[in-house]
Amino acid sequence: MNLVSWGMQQKRAMRSLVVIITFIWLGMVLGSSFLEAPLKFTAPNITLPLGLGIGKIVFGALNKVEILFSIVLMVCFVIGKFPIGTNYLFIVVVLVVLLQTIWLIPALNNRADLIISGEEVPKTYHHITFVVLEFTKTIFLLFAGIRFLRSWKRI
Repeated sequence: MNLVSWGMQQKRAMRSLVVIITFIWLGMVLGSSFLEAPLKFTAPNITLPLGLGIGKIVFGALNKVEILFSIVLMVCFVIGKFPIGTNYLFIVVVLVVLLQTIWLIPALNNRADLIISGEEVPKTYHHITFVVLEFTKTIFLLFAGIRFLRSWKRI
């Protein structure tokens, strides 16, 4: 195998990994944020504190996976030499994850802890902001995945 052939295989592998991770990530966000989260509160005997405790665990785990996926995809972009047009969609996704990681998830966890401990807390905009960002992330992951798939087919 010559260097050109090896380089093309490596590029194709990186692009394949990007497509796979993007669609797995999209499925995880859809399943956690738009299916599991609202449905858990309809289950019998699930109280608000119990549901919030479950939500902290689920969204904490999802956030860790999203950080890992972001790092892996950034490495793939460097190695796979994606056209710049495919990267800007992913940049929005990473910015959303950073905003959620640094600001929203800690704020929501603090609020959940107060509710779980029995305190009454005033309404805030944090939850609706999180939902809007989850929706934004979902849309950008979908379009990024489609764009990555098209880019993959061109090599």
